[in-house]
Amino acid sequence: MSKVLEVTPPIKSSPDKFYDFFKYHTGDLITVFPASFKSVQILEGEDGKVGCVKLWNYFIGGIPMTMKLRTEAINDAEKSITYKALDGDVIKLYKDFQFTITPGNGVAKWTIVYEKAAELVPPPEIYGVFAIAITEVVDLHLLTH
Repeated sequence: MSKVLEVTPPIKSSPDKFYDFFKYHTGDLITVFPASFKSVQILEGEDGKVGCVKLWNYFIGGIPMTMKLRTEAINDAEKSITYKALDGDVIKLYKDFQFTITPGNGVAKWTIVYEKAAELVPPPEIYGVFAIAITEVVDLHLLTH
């Protein structure tokens, strides 16, 4: 059974700029947030399009991880983008893991929908903390560039 974790960190940049960053420029995370993002490679499709598949190498909680993510849905009217994990370390813990980013006035809402692979697996709270850190770094980047 799927469960939901939401975080809504504040943003000072415009929702449009924040949305455009995650739609077209997520690869910039390796230069904007090099402490956590090491590499990204497009495996299929095109940035900013549904179906785009990327392989990410990142650190979370100081642990090196990989995740193959597909862009599942893009809704320009609502400024929301949904990504689904297809493979990687997160799939070892969660048989389903996807997240949606929806920036609004003053906040960036991250909705993580997940299903644990086993009962003893904890909720993905570390990914909520990670989403807050990503939001803070991207927001600062957008305000200064």
